Amino acid sequence: MRDVAIVAFAQTDHLRRTDELSEVEMLMPVLHQVLGATGLRTSDIGFTCSGSSDYLAGRAFSFTMALDGVGAHPPISESHVEMDGAWALYEAWVKIQTGEADTALVYAYGKSSPGQVRDVLTRQLDPYYTAPLWPDSVALAALQAQALIDAGDTDEAALAAIATRSREAASDNPHAQLSGSVPAGDYLVQPLRTGDCPPIGDGAAAVILAAGDTARALCERPAWIRGIDHRIEAHGLGVRELTESPSTRLAAERAGVFERPVDTAELHAPFSSQEVVLRKALGLGDEVSVNPSGGALAANPVMAAGLIRLGEAAARIHRGESDRALAHATSGPCLQQNLVAVLEGESTHA
Repeated sequence: MRDVAIVAFAQTDHLRRTDELSEVEMLMPVLHQVLGATGLRTSDIGFTCSGSSDYLAGRAFSFTMALDGVGAHPPISESHVEMDGAWALYEAWVKIQTGEADTALVYAYGKSSPGQVRDVLTRQLDPYYTAPLWPDSVALAALQAQALIDAGDTDEAALAAIATRSREAASDNPHAQLSGSVPAGDYLVQPLRTGDCPPIGDGAAAVILAAGDTARALCERPAWIRGIDHRIEAHGLGVRELTESPSTRLAAERAGVFERPVDTAELHAPFSSQEVVLRKALGLGDEVSVNPSGGALAANPVMAAGLIRLGEAAARIHRGESDRALAHATSGPCLQQNLVAVLEGESTHA
């Protein structure tokens, strides 16, 4: 296995609406920032991979327009996943492992403001039995939250505390959409209040991966990807135990999370109740700093929020604030698909 690290990370300021910006205009400053941080040019990048959703954009093959921000001529080695950018990072990591590239640019973006994101996300559901009923993402998360409450795993006060802690942590994050004291609000779908749910907004993020000595030359303290894995639950919600996340635990085992303690965990938990499920699956205690960036409750640009969790964890390692961090990304209803990565600083590099 080749040593691969995240050597640069950038993200936009996450906003409720960016009507004046196209996806390309939103993305370009982020791409310039990560390239500038490493001194690389587009022509120096061995592989480019992106994550986005045509459903959000409302037009087919919208991701090809975003390539205008990268520059596809002269021809580049490029790929795209109709998924959160965390999975684009996984593809780029595999590409570097094969030896076909030494560096990779990964970016993701999403504009949720033009449409009704709760309705758009119903297209992720089983098309025969569940999607025709049109349960939206918040209603399904509420089912999961109620199952946790019924099982005695949490209560509404504990969920409110998670939301409060996340938004207060985001006070130190200049890119967060929501931060500071945010009221719990009214019930959106009981037992979830507006404070338990992610903000709707627009945003983009990008990272650069590099292998071995190339990474050390580009970054003073690379965030080495020591393990990465992703797993999926059954598509049918009726055959799942919503208070558990076995796919997260299996991905964590395969990524090596349980070999040594982590000091930081960036969890992609768009709803406060999902943090309860993920903490249990990952065995995270109070000694671990969970979502010091504020997490998805502070900013949740669809298709970029998972990549941001990896980037935020890597950035803490770059700054020397973490030695061993866990990063998690999810997609689909009720934590259906889960990716887990372990990042370490140079001081713990074996």
